[in-house]
Amino acid sequence: MARSSMGALRDVVTNDNTASDVWADTAYRSQSNEKWLKAQGRVSRVHRRKPRGKPMPDHIRRGNATKSKVRARVEHVFAQQKAKMGMLIRTIGIKRAEAKITLVNLAYNMNRLIFHERRAAMG
Repeated sequence: MARSSMGALRDVVTNDNTASDVWADTAYRSQSNEKWLKAQGRVSRVHRRKPRGKPMPDHIRRGNATKSKVRARVEHVFAQQKAKMGMLIRTIGIKRAEAKITLVNLAYNMNRLIFHERRAAMG
C-alpha cells in the first residue's frame, strides 16, 4: 500500500516532540508539506531538489550540504544500530517494537559510554 509523503510526514512529526526544526530528505519536500510545517510552527530543514534538466544552484547545494552534516550524525547512529547491533524490527504490536528499539538505544548508548570512558583513560 503506497502512502503519500504528506501522510508519512504527519505521522512522524508529532506534538510530543518539542523541537521546532524538521530535518528530512527531498522525498518530503512539497508545497503542501511546507505549508503544513509552517502551520504547525515548525522550521523546515528539508533538502531541496535539483531542478530538472539544470545544474544545482550553488546556494541550494550549500544549503543541502549544511543540512546533510546534521542529518549524517543521526543517520550514522541508525546505521550502526542496524549493521553492528543487528536491529531488525519484526514484532507484532507497536509496544513490542518500541521495547526493542528502547533496548537497542540503551545498548548503543552503553557502547558509546564505554568508548568515551576508554578514550578518556588513555589520555
